Amino acid sequence: MIFVKYTFMKSRPFWISRIQRAWEKRSIVWLQGVRRVGKTTLVEMLPDILYLNCDLPSTSRRLEDPELFFRTLAPGATVVLDEVHRLADPSRILKIAADAFRHLRIAATGSSTLAATGKFRDALTGRKAVVSLLPVLWTECQSTFAVPDLDRRLLHGGLPEALLAPAKDDEFFSGWLDSFYARDIQELFSIRQRAGFLNLLRLALRQSGGLMDYSALSRECDLSRPTVKAHLEVMTVACALHPVPPFHGGSRREILRRPRVYGFDTGFVSFVRGWTQIRAEDRGPLWEHLVLDVLRTATGGRGLHYWRDTAGHEVDFVVTRGRAVHAVECKIDPDRLDPKSLRVFRGAYPEGRNYVVCPGVEEAYDSRYGDLILRVAGCRHLLDEFEKPAGSTLDT
Repeated sequence: MIFVKYTFMKSRPFWISRIQRAWEKRSIVWLQGVRRVGKTTLVEMLPDILYLNCDLPSTSRRLEDPELFFRTLAPGATVVLDEVHRLADPSRILKIAADAFRHLRIAATGSSTLAATGKFRDALTGRKAVVSLLPVLWTECQSTFAVPDLDRRLLHGGLPEALLAPAKDDEFFSGWLDSFYARDIQELFSIRQRAGFLNLLRLALRQSGGLMDYSALSRECDLSRPTVKAHLEVMTVACALHPVPPFHGGSRREILRRPRVYGFDTGFVSFVRGWTQIRAEDRGPLWEHLVLDVLRTATGGRGLHYWRDTAGHEVDFVVTRGRAVHAVECKIDPDRLDPKSLRVFRGAYPEGRNYVVCPGVEEAYDSRYGDLILRVAGCRHLLDEFEKPAGSTLDT
């Protein structure tokens, strides 16, 4: 048995810390994220690991008797099961590890949420912690990735290979979409309508950040409404889309049901829109995606909403914490904020802080807009103020 330690130029200490903190709560960490988001590279950065590539037949043979395999490992050993869903019965192997070998630390990776397919007969509820690896955060661009150019991050996206490429390569993005369908959708979910599925995904990415309209999508993609709903659910499970539900506190004038749906990466949003450069009017909507990534990372997605009423007043994101309802507005330039919607929102929900999140803010500060006090902040400040202590989502 050989344990190896990997060193890579682009260290990701934030996510390494998240995995290690999750192990303090559970012996199994499920690391999920879209294809090529950097899951394999990340787990290879963990110290003193036994790395097993579950795509290989040799790994399948090693794990035919999981009890025997785990007994050969020293107490406290760290095992990485990369792309564990490629195994014939992955949930059985992980359940044995969780129940009978709690002295081990297991990191299992996959491109979708656990129990997304029939292969997972047990969702391991109460046995695992979930860490969702997102495209490179803006905070990482400003630190370890040394890519402080906002337009580059918005245009290239946050998949490490695309972000660090000298120029945006359309073949990378089109190839990713083909691979995503073949390796994650067709193989794991048995969806055979390739053209219809990819057309719907491209349309959802093109409309990223907008309100979901199943009927309109059905007409544009020539798919039935039930098929559209089923396909969008699969895209969400496979981490390609993220719906943000509306916040509803009881007013009849609030939007109740329609989520806003965001694509997983700004590079793909700009790709399907055919953009080769970022214009001034593009920055705001795409910046919203980066702020959402930070909020998802900090909250685990819990208590995260948007707010809108029938008169058109809207708050980009709302984070609920107990009785407090925090409002988050995304702006490239804080001086261009129109506080009208915030005033309407605070008239209904007075408890909570108001944030204006901007890309160039290094030191957070308070600013007064009439009767409103706004906290002008950067993404790092959001992480510091909203991050869950455990750094992961635990099953209960």
